[in-house]
Amino acid sequence: MLKRPIGIGIENYKDIIDGTYYYVDKTLMMKDLLDYGTKVELFIRPRRFGKTLTLSMIRTFFEREIVADGAEVDNRRYFDGMKIMETEDEYLGHMGKYPVISMSLKSARQPDYHMAYESLVDEIIKEYVRHNYVLNSNCLTEAYHEKYDAIMNRRAEPIAYAKALAFLSECLKKYHETNVIILLDEYDVPLENAFFKGYYEQMVDFVRSLFESALKTNDCLQFAVVTGCLRISRESIFTGLNNFDINSILDNTFVESFGFTQAEIEDMLTFYKLSDRIGEAKDWYNGYLFGETQVYNPWSIINYVKAAASSKTALPRPYWSNTSSNTIIRELVEKADEGVKGEIEELISGGTIEKPVHEDVTYGEIYENQDNLWNFLFFTGYLKAVSQRLEEETIYLTMAVPNKEVNYIYKNTIRNWFERQVRAVDFSDMHRGLMELDADGVQEVLRRQLRKTISYHDGGEAFYHGFLLGVLSGIQGYHIHSNRESGNGRPDILLIPLDEMQPVIIIEIKQTEKFYQMEDGCAKALEQIKRQDYAAGVLDEGYENILEYGICFCKKSCVVKGRKCQ
Repeated sequence: MLKRPIGIGIENYKDIIDGTYYYVDKTLMMKDLLDYGTKVELFIRPRRFGKTLTLSMIRTFFEREIVADGAEVDNRRYFDGMKIMETEDEYLGHMGKYPVISMSLKSARQPDYHMAYESLVDEIIKEYVRHNYVLNSNCLTEAYHEKYDAIMNRRAEPIAYAKALAFLSECLKKYHETNVIILLDEYDVPLENAFFKGYYEQMVDFVRSLFESALKTNDCLQFAVVTGCLRISRESIFTGLNNFDINSILDNTFVESFGFTQAEIEDMLTFYKLSDRIGEAKDWYNGYLFGETQVYNPWSIINYVKAAASSKTALPRPYWSNTSSNTIIRELVEKADEGVKGEIEELISGGTIEKPVHEDVTYGEIYENQDNLWNFLFFTGYLKAVSQRLEEETIYLTMAVPNKEVNYIYKNTIRNWFERQVRAVDFSDMHRGLMELDADGVQEVLRRQLRKTISYHDGGEAFYHGFLLGVLSGIQGYHIHSNRESGNGRPDILLIPLDEMQPVIIIEIKQTEKFYQMEDGCAKALEQIKRQDYAAGVLDEGYENILEYGICFCKKSCVVKGRKCQ
């Protein structure tokens, strides 16, 4: 049992504190919000970087919370021992002072506009129900009562829901006699989903009306905090807002509010007696650059620490890869031309690429050119900034894959893509060539397929081994064995025929760094087959026809040499 549990997937700040879960203290963000004094602050951060929990913390701190019977809730205890309590009275004086409207838009991830709209209406109604104590006072006129009741009980027209947050703000200000804080989480989910599902324009119109009335023309607004993964500006959702700020991962403000810093990670690992794994955690989950500050992926870290604290033998895993379909990576790979393939290979092998950055890319523009796609990958966490430069008012970022976890996502996507590509190709001529000792024919097919493939080279022979297994997967009448013991060792690939009259095929793989070394690599492979007596096992089983192949790969080329076993 952990001496303090780790909350996986808990997004409610009060639940974290009440459950005595380990919490990385981010409460000084409230001080920053007050210091900067921005009317509407939009935070753009990758998914699973703690945005929902952060908004819950903000609500708990600022909200004057009233329950249904009109009683006031004292939330001060949720900040006992937190950093914010060490600040001056000018900050603490804001605690529990404001009515707060808090709404998540992620429920709008639906297959059609009607379902998405109804889901957003559900979220609006929840806030009306939560604040229905205002109906028990004399602060609202009869007309306000009727309108409030109609919205809360789903009797209102669509236009009322499009302006519902503004109307709720007005009602709350009448009751509390102070302006309202509005918190909107995952604002871009309805737009992203609508784009891929085909009802983008309808959703943009509704979200624009909802936001403009709540954030632009709302005299009852104290301030608002909005979160999302991608900046959406050209749809004019925020057009005309005064004192509106977009805070992205390129900015140097609020850099420690989302994600975990190196010091926070070291404190956490030390707390769970895992100091010896700090380097491993850094390799796998660090690497993101917010402004000039290195941060860790919090979702992956808390999963990693929980597993490692429970079992000393637990290995790091790609936890972040399981939180999304990674559709954008797959589409990048499948639509890649030769230039993009080369850039993907460079990234996966630990290199960098340089691209112009545009913070206002919209979903509708992602596929207009490849630079937009790279921008999307950067702002959603699949790439990190290494450096930046300014040229003629355009920012150019040098970008790399952040860490081993994200590199796994690229590799896994490419592996799946290649397997689909292989299944669509007819390799029967090559398979027949193997059985007929046509090394030149086999070589030509392999070279042609390699040129179509996105490869990564840090795996060395392992990559080419997997490549060849994929090409051979459809061979008829054979069992395929990989690294099965035979003779005095384990040949890379052993093909055993179902018909004993057909040849057994033994394949040994080599990889070189230079093209001129491939002939020598093939010779070494064939010599290894003979030296290790790989044919002994199948000879003992009674097979008489045995073919031996040495295949040497270099980048996107190969040489194939074959012979009959003597």
